[in-house]
Amino acid sequence: MKLDPTDREAIAYLRSPQAIRERCEQLFELACADRLRYFRSNLSQLTATADYVIQVIRENYPNLDIPFHSRWRHFEVGDVPRLAQLEEKLADLTPLEKAWAKFDLAIISVLLDAGAGSQWQYQEPETGKVFRRSEGLAVASFHLFCQGLFSNDPANPLQVDAIALQKLSTDQLAQGFQASQTNPLVAMQGRAELLQRLGQTLQLHPKYFGLQNPRPGYLVNYLLDQTVQGQLTASTVLQAVLEGLGNIWSGRITLAGVNLGDVWPHPALSPQTTSPHSPLPTPYPTLIPFHKLSQWLTYSLLEPLQEIGVEIIELDALTGLPEYRNGGLCLDLGLLQVKDPTILQKAHLPGSEAIVEWRALTVTLLDKIAETIRQQLNLTATQLPLVKILQGGTWTAGRKIAAERRPGGIPPIQIESDGTVF
Repeated sequence: MKLDPTDREAIAYLRSPQAIRERCEQLFELACADRLRYFRSNLSQLTATADYVIQVIRENYPNLDIPFHSRWRHFEVGDVPRLAQLEEKLADLTPLEKAWAKFDLAIISVLLDAGAGSQWQYQEPETGKVFRRSEGLAVASFHLFCQGLFSNDPANPLQVDAIALQKLSTDQLAQGFQASQTNPLVAMQGRAELLQRLGQTLQLHPKYFGLQNPRPGYLVNYLLDQTVQGQLTASTVLQAVLEGLGNIWSGRITLAGVNLGDVWPHPALSPQTTSPHSPLPTPYPTLIPFHKLSQWLTYSLLEPLQEIGVEIIELDALTGLPEYRNGGLCLDLGLLQVKDPTILQKAHLPGSEAIVEWRALTVTLLDKIAETIRQQLNLTATQLPLVKILQGGTWTAGRKIAAERRPGGIPPIQIESDGTVF
């Protein structure tokens, strides 16, 4: 499909980390002026919030040797050496083949990482340990990958391919996740349909996923071609993820037939509130991109690339992740204040005005928290990039404060997940 140049420019902009920051900053400025419907910002709590996060970082990483915030952390939950077990299974493969398998695993697991709800749990057969929420989803998806559920080739179970994904049924996935009426996992059908659409999308983009028996892991080959003197920008990885996987998201805003993904309108934005720094008229000014799952996936793909010798640069071009742990931290510690208490009493759809506001303000506040933490610790952005602050960090601190404030550690605002956003 040939796009009009204006639409092509708008799509490229709305897929960029620059657009995420600019649009979120516009809402943040309105929040500071108390011109939003649901939230206001209280920056007097910024130092206290940064101090709380630093305390959590030092509890978990006393030497500040913090890994990236990525799916790989969840695979080691419960002190079980699952990644060592994976390395053993992949021992006979070449470094490139190992990277394909790790991309396959990371992509499938992240796409299955949407909020699980408060009632679901997964008991690991090998250890008997019980895991919930994101860690439970990670452990379950890890074992399903190792069992070959996502491979159509019995001789090569440790892969994900287009044929197997399109054959996957909701019942198969539910069985693998131990989901049932008494152990309900939110949006079970939505998760299965997402993977089925992934299988279809792999076949539509041989540029990214290969022509013969397409796999998510073959994205490694495309990214290796984009490296310059062994270096690759984080934004290049995100762009490939957004372009290659854009078709999998259901029920989203489209522009000239192109699915924009995690992009939502907010009525407070208009041509008058667009960035003064943009040299061109800003396209579609009411739309705010987040690309939360795509950025989480990008962060999770960086380590397999590093293992085969690729140097990742410009890490901080990507943004913080606007989800309920980071957003909950900002609310629970008073950086954000609710103007309408009724939003705390009911669940909201991802595209609702209140949730879009909450997410946008979270992105900007994460940057401010990160900057304050670096000042407190006397570290640079290179020494302590945002992806490490998220891990150390704001996500962990958000979970901790939620557990202190509410039974079950539920977030302060409830979201009706469709299995594809958070």
